[in-house]
Order: sequence, then structure tokens, then C-alpha cells
Amino acid sequence: MNQFVVLLQQQPLYFYGLVFVFSLLIGSFLNVVIHRLPIMMERAFKNEAKEYFSLENAESPLDKNQDNEIFNLAVPRSACPQCNHQITALENIPVISYLVLRGKCSECKTPISKRYPFVEFITALLSLAVAMKFGVSWQAIAAIVLTYALVTLTFIDFDTMLLPDSIVLPILWLGLFANTGGLFTDLNSAFFGAVAGYLSLWAVYWSFKLLTGKEGMGYGDFKLFALIGAWLGWQYLPLTILLSSVVGAIIGIALMVNRNKGREMAIPFGPYLAIAGWIALMWGEQINTAYLGYMGL
Repeated sequence: MNQFVVLLQQQPLYFYGLVFVFSLLIGSFLNVVIHRLPIMMERAFKNEAKEYFSLENAESPLDKNQDNEIFNLAVPRSACPQCNHQITALENIPVISYLVLRGKCSECKTPISKRYPFVEFITALLSLAVAMKFGVSWQAIAAIVLTYALVTLTFIDFDTMLLPDSIVLPILWLGLFANTGGLFTDLNSAFFGAVAGYLSLWAVYWSFKLLTGKEGMGYGDFKLFALIGAWLGWQYLPLTILLSSVVGAIIGIALMVNRNKGREMAIPFGPYLAIAGWIALMWGEQINTAYLGYMGL
């Protein structure tokens, strides 16, 4: 193992290639998580509601499968939603299969969403950027895991306006654990980063609700901001919230124009926090230094 690590350190291109290919495969799995986890959450909620209220005929807009069927991240096998053709291993090679099939089901020729190869490619590309920044190190491995989580949360929130605790909370705790050894910041900064991240958005949420009577964000956003604070420390929270506002303004305006929706369209805040958190992870120190230099501080 030590010899393998030394080889990767001496030949970083091998490490970059390994990370890219592995992350393509992970990106394929993330597509499954993005699609199925909200359905699993909805089913679990329905079952709990039935047990608590003794409801027999609760309907779910997300649950398109029969309640008595096994449905998780592994079962059933992925299939075409139009003809139910089960996807073979050769048809499930990240990006390549999409290109070979020309973006269509091999049986019924129904178009396959372009987002599937996009998620695979963006996961691999972002992970490669992390690998190139941190090199062969525990920092790189941890940051790649964080990248996988942020990609997943971004697309789930865009689709459903949900930020699943089953992803957010374990990654938050992982950030605190990683920083017990000072991987990205000291533990004290990580702890107060998690606390400040949660409480700051919690305060904004209630202030906005008391003033307008509306909910400007969800509790999942508080937890996601706490996650970012746990990984990067409280020092990076102001930068992250500023970056998320910029990213949100750009993407939000583009979405409203593209979808021809008005200003009242609900836009999830989680994806912008996730994107901003990743940017702060990669270039936060340089951005802070440049800003302080510009301000003459």
C-alpha cells in the first residue's frame, strides 16, 4: 500500500486518472440516489402516516411504484420508464453508454435525460479539480467525499426542495471528525462553524417569517450551512453566504427567464449553499486574501 501511495505521489497523473474514472462510476450511482432517495423518503413518510393515523389509501405524487414492492437504492434494477427495459451493464457505462446509445433507450428509442451523463461528468470533473488541488492526501479523499455529497444534495434539492438528513447529518459529523485532526481547520473553529451556520440561518428564517408571514427557506438549509461550517470553520461562513447569494442570483434569474416563471417561483436555496461551500473549500483562502488586500486590510 505504501508503495502504491508513493507511486501516486511520484506520478500524479495516475492519481488524477484514478479519481476521474472512479468518480464517473460514483456519479452513475449518485444518479440513482438523486432519483430514488426522495421516493424512499416519501414512502417512509406514508408508512409512518398510515401507522399513526390508520390511513389506508394515502396517495403520493412521488411514489409511482406499488407499496408492496421492494424499492431502495439497489432494488429494483434500473429500467426504461417507457418500456421497462432493464438497463444492462454495457448500457450503464458512465457517459460512454449514453454516447453510444445516442441518448436513447436501446429498445423503444425513448430519449434519455441529458442530466444522467451530466451528473456523471460533473462529479468526475469536480473530483478531479479537488485531486489536483490537494494532491495525494487525506484532505483530497475527504474533500472528494464532500463533493459527492454536495452534488447529490444540489440535484435533490432542485428536484424536490428536500435536503435529506440521511446525507446532511452524516457528512456534517464526518466534517467534525475530520477536523479533530485539523484536516481543514481546527476543531474549535469547526464546532463553532457548525453552531454558527445553523443558528445564523435559523435567525434569518424566523426574522423573515415574523416580518412577512412567509417561509424564506427550510430547516434543511440550516443543517447544510452547519455542515459547511463543520468542514471549513466559522471563518468561511460569511464568504459562503456571500458566494451563495451571487450564485443564487445568477442561476435564479436564468431559471426564471428560461422557464418563463414570475418572481413568485419557489427556488431552493440549498444548491446555492452547496455550490458556494465547494467554491470556498477550493479557493476560499485566496478569495479572502484578495478581498482583504483590496480593502487594504
